[in-house]
Amino acid sequence: MSSAPEQGAERAERGDRFERAPARPRTDGGARPPAVSGVNGHRRPEGRAPDGPAVRPGSSEPLGARYRVGADGVAGTNFALWAGGAEAVELCLFDDEPGTGPDGEPLREAETRLPLGELTHEIWHGFVPGVLPGRRYGYRVHGRWDPWTGARWNPAKLLLDPYARAIDGDFTLPPEVYGHVRDWPQQYVADTVRDDRDSAPYVPKGVVVADGDDWADDHRPKTPWADSVIYELHVRGFTMRHPGIPERLRGTYAGLAHPAAVDHLVRLGVTAVELLPVHHFAHEDHLLRRGLRNYWGYNSIGYFAPHAAYAATGTRGRQVGEFKRMVRALHAAGIEVILDVVYNHTAEGGELGPTLSLRGVDNRRYYRLQDDARRYADYTGCGNTLHVVQPNVLRLITDSLRYWVTEMGVDGFRFDLAAALARGMRSIDEPDMLSPFLAVIAQDPVLRRVKLIAEPWDVGSGGYQVGAFPPLWTEWNDRYRDAVRDFWRGALPDVRDLGYRLSGSSDLYAWGGRRPYASVNFITAHDGFTLRDLVSYEQKHNEANGEGNRDGTGDNRSWNCGAEGETDDPAVLALRRRQLRNLLTTLLLSTGVPMLVAGDEMGRTQGGNNNAYCQDNGTSWVDWSLLDDPGWRELAELSGRLLALRRAHPVLRSRSFFSGRPQGADGLRDLAWFTADGTEMSEADWYAPTATLGMFLSGRDIPRRGPGGEPVVDDSFLTVLHAGAGPVRFMLPGPPWASAYELLVNTALERQAVAPGIRRPAGAPVAVRPRSVLLLRAVPAVSPLPRPFP
Repeated sequence: MSSAPEQGAERAERGDRFERAPARPRTDGGARPPAVSGVNGHRRPEGRAPDGPAVRPGSSEPLGARYRVGADGVAGTNFALWAGGAEAVELCLFDDEPGTGPDGEPLREAETRLPLGELTHEIWHGFVPGVLPGRRYGYRVHGRWDPWTGARWNPAKLLLDPYARAIDGDFTLPPEVYGHVRDWPQQYVADTVRDDRDSAPYVPKGVVVADGDDWADDHRPKTPWADSVIYELHVRGFTMRHPGIPERLRGTYAGLAHPAAVDHLVRLGVTAVELLPVHHFAHEDHLLRRGLRNYWGYNSIGYFAPHAAYAATGTRGRQVGEFKRMVRALHAAGIEVILDVVYNHTAEGGELGPTLSLRGVDNRRYYRLQDDARRYADYTGCGNTLHVVQPNVLRLITDSLRYWVTEMGVDGFRFDLAAALARGMRSIDEPDMLSPFLAVIAQDPVLRRVKLIAEPWDVGSGGYQVGAFPPLWTEWNDRYRDAVRDFWRGALPDVRDLGYRLSGSSDLYAWGGRRPYASVNFITAHDGFTLRDLVSYEQKHNEANGEGNRDGTGDNRSWNCGAEGETDDPAVLALRRRQLRNLLTTLLLSTGVPMLVAGDEMGRTQGGNNNAYCQDNGTSWVDWSLLDDPGWRELAELSGRLLALRRAHPVLRSRSFFSGRPQGADGLRDLAWFTADGTEMSEADWYAPTATLGMFLSGRDIPRRGPGGEPVVDDSFLTVLHAGAGPVRFMLPGPPWASAYELLVNTALERQAVAPGIRRPAGAPVAVRPRSVLLLRAVPAVSPLPRPFP
């Protein structure tokens, strides 16, 4: 494919700043042109930079920039970069920010380029005396420009150190940061035309950071999986509108560490926060062009660096200390910190994306490429996929994970699109649960001890892997989400699937030593409707995203209760709040690990936007004023009450799957299911359409022991779920299940101020109002005749 005349003219008009890669034949009709050699006009650096400091050999370990004092007492920083296929590497040191000129363009920073002349096992390294913490830096990597073979080296582009522990600046993605000519007239070949303009004035820089504090005095909660309750939140969105957090701290790590934020988590009763991505990320070009920004953060570019925009104290390494103090504050309150991490792809996108870091270091070994090496294998829907089978990539990920555990203090990780990390060497390979990534995690003495959560799918062939991940791993269980949503909107054909989901999903996880806590149960997540929107909208309303409402899923399994969106109809509003109580109660009484989304407990809405990834505004931020409304405050109090019940009763957070078999001579089962007439479910009942299900959990013979080896005995509970539009009379099961029942929760009521001791004898009917849940404690001995139910 040769250059067109107009392309040559365009190149001449631009001052010969661009270079076109050699054409690669599209047929076998002729010999392939020779690959480009050398560095395409960029002289390979040699020797010492003029007036620059001398570079000592330094060490190839550890990777990244590490400040230290040498044996001779000289302080400085050791720089080490893996760049296997490179011809040369220059370390670039930058002085203070120069600001902008009168035209708004960034002024050129004072840059010192130092060749790294030492090469050990594909790692370029050197020690530079006098470089102290806070100094900004980047790399220029020299090599061939031949996109047809996947080679995309371009030393005109300043690259972030993949191991940078702090990043200063933000990505604005002007044309200069692209390794190719972004705006080349013929877009189908644009990625093959090299752009030789310097990107340094337009990109963030890495920051040298001193080694961290000793974590010996930090007391990690170490909450067992079975006792865990996860609260998914966004650092910025959770704190931006909180009236108790000082304005200067809102939207930051320091804001999340503030007592006003921590107190809400403690009162609610969650045991862990799962933070949406806090690795430093970039905003996509298509969002910036529309005046939007990436809010969720699933566009990572710095796997060791806390996202700088969430720092209140500054971005010259101070964000690292601020993040650590946040972790300590949460730990002191008994709350673990889990990071949502994105190791499946980076912010560099596909072949038309910017050159920010890995692409310019060694594109062919960091990314999965297709047979046509100019193109990227995309199992993520984001343009590229990291090539985790490559040793250097596997090391990057595991080094990052260990760093966040050992130096930043976090307690676990939720892996975005985890199936992509388990794929084999070839582009056609499907996820393999014996993959190098999973094998390395399983034997790592640090990582195998922390919480590991898989989002068990990607967008490639065979990518849906729910229930397939090995022991050590828990999984987001979307089958739980779908079954519960369908039941409460009246769309389940029968209750077989619901029974599995309520009792721990044994059909998915009862193998290989896995336990019920392998299932992370959720009804909503950051991606999709909020809980309130789930009962208020049947259609997505994503117009504010600027994509013509084409983005976001159309399969929401939602029901608007009779009116689309906001309404003043009191009957619709009452039904919606009841449905919210039903959904929360179902989630928090199910066996497995429940996950709540920040704000769902108080009725947060996104106005029907089910893909608010680019809405860094009131659409996505938690609206704390909702707690001033008595109705929403009651919902939050119900959530706290249910979590307190869960915390107090081990039968509600079982560590083993129920057997469903009699546990004694009286025939009492550890798990039993009942129809509305009080009889145990038969095989035919499971296949029959029904809107009512009773679940009995026995606390008499729990298969676990206390700290001293003593048996654990608990109360027994009956949960009645009724999704029908009319009331039903539910017959309370008699002996051996119970002699009476005490009402604890009735979601038909706005307020749950049920007087203690109100009982109903076994064998008697209880009226269950339309679309409601009853939670009853089983009483093993006959009690005086109770007052009637409310």
